Amino acid sequence: MSDIRMGLIGLGAMGRNHARVLQTLDGVEFAGVFDPMWDEPTFNGTPAHGSAEELLGSNLDGCIIAAPTSEHEVLATLAAESDVSVLVEKPLAHSADAAVRLTRLFEERGLVGAVGHIERFNPATVGLHQRLQSGDLGDLYQLATRRQGPFPARIRDVGVIMDLATHDIDLTQWVTDSRYRSLHAWTAHKSGRDHEDLVMSGGVMTSGLIVSHHVNWLSAAKERLTVVTGEGGTMVADTLNADLYYYENRVADTEWPALAVFRGVGEGDMTRFALNRREPLLVELEGFRDAIRGDSRNIVPFDDGAEVVRIAEAMIASAASANVVVLDDSTTSG
Repeated sequence: MSDIRMGLIGLGAMGRNHARVLQTLDGVEFAGVFDPMWDEPTFNGTPAHGSAEELLGSNLDGCIIAAPTSEHEVLATLAAESDVSVLVEKPLAHSADAAVRLTRLFEERGLVGAVGHIERFNPATVGLHQRLQSGDLGDLYQLATRRQGPFPARIRDVGVIMDLATHDIDLTQWVTDSRYRSLHAWTAHKSGRDHEDLVMSGGVMTSGLIVSHHVNWLSAAKERLTVVTGEGGTMVADTLNADLYYYENRVADTEWPALAVFRGVGEGDMTRFALNRREPLLVELEGFRDAIRGDSRNIVPFDDGAEVVRIAEAMIASAASANVVVLDDSTTSG
């Protein structure tokens, strides 16, 4: 089987991580890069092109788009017009309408469209997803995420909702196999920028699950946690350290009839699961490579990415209006 010819647009922090993995990825020929700020003929031995059009016209099978969010739609459209499949770094596009346009375009062209929601490939969330789908926690009561850290100077075109909270939106829908029914969000602007740098959001999923998200760029302590509480206890996925913990609900038996009507919750055993710790970006790019070859089981498809953008826009609208936003049952790919 011949190698997949892969290109890369964008040599920022995330783009350079993609380049590092692509240079050693089995079954992939790292065929070229483009970044408007890079004027050398090669990047670590990989040919550098003078424009996105030139790179996309160099007989590629696939391309990673790791450019600013504001450029995603234009660049992915150029790729589709060149019959090149893409993995677009999250969020898929700058707006829900743009995300829908891309989803439909790639479906019509029969091309692979994947979104770089890398947290789906973290060992901690992979384990969490598997255990929730297996019913290990029983009935689910609540899901809460905390994602915070220092302000990233590289992000200029979107706020913390589109850049960071989109991770939590996607993870919440994926691990619970449910969609947002309604949400309410509050934001703050503390760093002097036009875009929000803090959001607190609460919502209800179509399954009835209560969810909350605390996300900011204002913390000196970096944190990436997803906490799911259910009938059987609590699971905590720490994606910063790729750890998954289970705090078991130890329900004490009682022979006292007056107390037996109450369902107690007690501290049971705590388990730190042994996980297969592979680099999430490597697993993500392996999935994209395999999708180009015809096996699309291990990518985040464009329609999922478009739904995330729709929910992020709803968060922004809720914060602006100080109202609860009720979401309809349709998805953005309809």
